[in-house]
Amino acid sequence: MPEFLSIPSPRKSGGLLLLLCSALFAGCAQGGAGSIPGVAANRGVAAAVGAKRRTQPTCPTAYNFKGYPDGSVPEAALFNLNGTLYGTTPTGGASDIGTVYSISGGSEKVLHSFTGSPDGSSPYGGLVSLGGALYGTTVHGGAHGDGAIFKITKAGKLSIVYSFSGLPDGDEPADGLINDGGTLYGTTVGGGATGNGTVFSVTTSGVEKVLYSFANGSDGATPQASLVRFRGALYGTTQGGGTGGYGTVFRVTTSGQESVVHSFDGTDGAGPVAGLIVVGGALYGTTPNGGTIRFDAGGTAFKLTAAGKLTVLHSFGYGLDAADPSAVLLNVSGTLYGTSAEGGQVGIGAVFSITTSGAESVLCSWPLIGDGEEPMAGLIDVGGTLYGTTQGGGSQEQGTVFAVPL
Repeated sequence: MPEFLSIPSPRKSGGLLLLLCSALFAGCAQGGAGSIPGVAANRGVAAAVGAKRRTQPTCPTAYNFKGYPDGSVPEAALFNLNGTLYGTTPTGGASDIGTVYSISGGSEKVLHSFTGSPDGSSPYGGLVSLGGALYGTTVHGGAHGDGAIFKITKAGKLSIVYSFSGLPDGDEPADGLINDGGTLYGTTVGGGATGNGTVFSVTTSGVEKVLYSFANGSDGATPQASLVRFRGALYGTTQGGGTGGYGTVFRVTTSGQESVVHSFDGTDGAGPVAGLIVVGGALYGTTPNGGTIRFDAGGTAFKLTAAGKLTVLHSFGYGLDAADPSAVLLNVSGTLYGTSAEGGQVGIGAVFSITTSGAESVLCSWPLIGDGEEPMAGLIDVGGTLYGTTQGGGSQEQGTVFAVPL
């Protein structure tokens, strides 16, 4: 049975005394592509590269995090709201326990630096928009120290919607929320009736309800990922539990009825930490471990039907391939795009594409830590350019925002 960490630990590296990359965002139009100096020359990077080439294009850096008082080690996907990109970092900021930031018009701005109590600390998940404000989660902090749900305005005014207390309401929400009909839904890694995690709902006025507490492991355990609405229910993944202890895909109704759709066995993947997406009536996802490659198995990309039939689309294998995908996939016109924390030309991460029939290609990777390292977050598409974050590397070794034109 594999060993998995309950929460990824942010890596804090000493900063190199190098200049910040000058390729900052400039002038994102609403709903359109951001104009990024130095990136236009890389147009066609996706078309120019095939899978596992000896020399792979470098993923272009758009912003380098600095640490204090800036954010650092971003592990969450960006969120595009009216041409401004918003995100979180689990460390950095004035108290070094995380930030909410925005990037627009050529500069980055820290909207809020977390202080621990009562406002929370260590936001690992991304943000979601509801009613003109942004909502997110923190793994720690809040009124009881077990994590919190927060609301933040575009001007940076933050308020706590709900503070977790562990038992029985949940502990350590590790990913972002989804907005479904004006109600927010999410998961916690721990807490609940038995400490194996929960699925919960919360209103914008702070009324939280545990929809399901994972019980004995066979039903799944330690969900780290966000949820997705599919065929009248919420679907998600658990890193542990299931029949073999390799994790599950589960289904839960808003009335609290849970069932395991698939239990991973290692050969089809292991330890999923990313959420799922819906494409063409099926679910698609990734696992950072397992796969059909006997040696150096670096995770899988898979397709799962509503009836529970799982097909491995690709088994990642290190080397020049992507490896250890830990983020939700992105659907752009029927092609899926993702990031991997390892693999690529020197093993410190890659951006890849994969078709729904399983044809996989590496678009770009990082040849040097100074360019970026270990992307843990999913991608967003803004006008034909993919934006993402790396938790490490960059000119200050505090992580980066990168942009990959399609």
